[in-house]
Formats: sequence, structure tokens, C-alpha cells
Amino acid sequence: RASIISSLPKSSVTAVVMPPASHSRVAHYEGRAPATYPQFGARSSAAEMEKIKAGNERWTKVVVALVLTVQVTMMVMMLRYSKTSTKYLSSTAVILAEALKIITCLLVLAWQHGAQLFQHLQKEVVGRPWDMLYVSVPALLFLVQNNLLFYSMECLEAVVYQVTYQLKILTTAVCMVLMLGKRLSGQQWVALLMLTCGVCLAQLDSSSNAVAKHATVSANSSLLPTLEKTPSSAKKYSGFVALIAACFISGFASVYTEKLLKQSSVSLWVRNVQLGVWSLAAGLIAFYSTAQAALEQGGFFQGYTPIVWGVVILQASSGILVALVIKLADNIVKTFSAAASLLFSSLLSVPIFGFRPSGQFAAGSCLVVLSAHIYAGGSLPVVVPSGCTGLRRRVSHKGAGTEYDERV
Repeated sequence: RASIISSLPKSSVTAVVMPPASHSRVAHYEGRAPATYPQFGARSSAAEMEKIKAGNERWTKVVVALVLTVQVTMMVMMLRYSKTSTKYLSSTAVILAEALKIITCLLVLAWQHGAQLFQHLQKEVVGRPWDMLYVSVPALLFLVQNNLLFYSMECLEAVVYQVTYQLKILTTAVCMVLMLGKRLSGQQWVALLMLTCGVCLAQLDSSSNAVAKHATVSANSSLLPTLEKTPSSAKKYSGFVALIAACFISGFASVYTEKLLKQSSVSLWVRNVQLGVWSLAAGLIAFYSTAQAALEQGGFFQGYTPIVWGVVILQASSGILVALVIKLADNIVKTFSAAASLLFSSLLSVPIFGFRPSGQFAAGSCLVVLSAHIYAGGSLPVVVPSGCTGLRRRVSHKGAGTEYDERV
């Protein structure tokens, strides 16, 4: 037997020399590659691959969310500075941002397909009229939402408007559950409620400061115009209903866009072109129907400075980044990014614009940060009374069939 074994190649020795039957099953396969273990290797390799894949997806979501947060913070700061430094038509910046987004996506598609660009666009855009019709739904819904928001601004006080509009966080989550079948645990629903309360507190602080500043300016003014009448109860009710409808439309349109981006074979860049075409058409219609007099008086590019062009570029990149976050993550991650950018922009406003945060703003900021921690799977700290020491819990291992006590 020894001579036969010595004449065999080394790679086949482990296949001939079998351990005694008393050895364990793991020892029975000792010497083979992990992928050849029928009971252990393949299963453990697949589990490791799934674990690595899940970790990569989580880090991808974190990275795109952080990039969106930084980008939106920069856009908000530059937008606020542009409003204080020059006078321009905001609707023209929206139109130019949509046009720039379409051009950017077309350049990426040209880099990907080269000379086949027109054939690809004809196949994916022109050749799918029903697909283009489906994409028009969120663009039209956002147009209706904007009109409802403008109407509710006229009927409600700024504080009521800011607080009520944060219901869009919860309506988006409800639409994700109903339309996409997303499952949210009780802990995640609590986190979303905390996020809504935190954003409301932060917005209430800024709204209260704005109202107080407006009241001070009005009291010190020597030429007081006719005071605006307080809206009637019927007008307040209609404005509140319009605002609630805008919250539901916002949630539905956002989740519908996520469904278009995820449950389709169309690439992200083509989908952005389709969405941009409808958004550009809706923006042009709204602009020429509301700003015709201002356009004739000062022109399309009135008040444009390098800062305004920076706002246009950031707003165009924001549209692409939002679509990327929705495709790689979801609308809830986008909501947390928007809340974080609100906090960062407010903190940056302290040295730049002289913003003075109150304790209310600090409480709202803490709620936003804590809600993000809880939604990601974290838990609240457990406070153990000083007299309770040496607490233990029973831990069991089903595979090994053993139990032991672990100190808490």
C-alpha cells in the first residue's frame, strides 16, 4: 500500500488516504480546497460573498448620500447669497439647470456609445412613446405640487406652512410601502417620526426669526404700505388642504420616479434625459405664463452674475445626484440627506449670514442625528441603575447546542 501511495501524485493522496470513521466530518474533508466541501465550503463561500456584497452596497449608499448632502449644502448657501447680492428671475435658473442636466447626460451617453448615440436615443427615447408618456407623470405631478405650494403659502402663515410641509417625509415612506413593497420595522417608523419632528423644530426656529425680523422692519418703517389682511378661516382651511395634497403628491411622485429608475432596463442617463425633457417643457410653460412682463422688461438673463451661474451648475448636478441616490439607495436616504444639508447650511449661516441658532434648533438637530442613527439599525443607550451591577443575560448557540451567561 505504501508503494502504491508513493507512486501517486501528491494532489491525489488526500483522495486515497481516508481518515478513520471516528473522525469528525470536517476532518474527513481536511486537505481539500474550501470550494470542494459539499457541506461547508460552497455554503460558507456564498455567505461570505453575500456579506461582502451587502457591505459594498451599504458603503455605496453612504458615499452617495454624503456627496448629495455636501452638494445640496453648497447649493443652498450659494442660492441664499445670490438672492442677497443680485436680483434675477428664479424660474430662468430652473430652466437653465434642466437644460444643463440634459446636455450633461447627452455628453455621458456620447462618451459611452460614440457614433451609435443617435441610434441609441432613437431606440430608447423616440422608439418608446409609451415609456415617454409614463415619464411625464412625475413632471406633471411636480408642476401641480408647485402650484399647490404657492397657493398654500398665500393662505397660511409661514410657521404653519413649514411644519405641515414636513409631512412629506411620512407620505413618502407610506408610498414606498404601498407602491414598492418596502418593509419598514417599527424602529424605522419611530426614526422617521423623530426626523419629522427634528426638521419641524429646526424650521420653526428659522421661520420664527424671519417673522420677527419682518415685524421689526415693518415697525421701524416710516412708509408703511397697506397691511395684508389676515386670511379668513375658509381660506386657511383651503390652504391647509392644498398643502396636505401637495405632501401626498410629493411622496407619490418621488416614489413613482424611484420605480421608473429601478424597475426598468433603461440606463440612468437616458432616464434623466426623459425626465429633463418633460421638466424643461413644464418649466417653460410656467415661466412664460407667469413672468411675461418681467421678461419683456429686463430680458431672460437679467441680474445674472458668476454666482447665479454657479447656482445653475449646482442645481443641475443636484438633479443628477438625486436620481443616482434614488437608484442606488431610496427616497428615504434622500430625505435624510436633505435634512442633514438643512443642518449644515444653518450652521454655515452662523459665520456667513449672522444666523443665531436657538435651543429649539439645537434640539431639532439632535433629533435629526439620532433618527439617522436609529434608522440605520442603531439603538438608544440603555441606562442601568447604579445599584444593579453584575447583570447577565442567557446566550444560546443552536448549532453547538450550548448556553452560557454573558455580562451585560
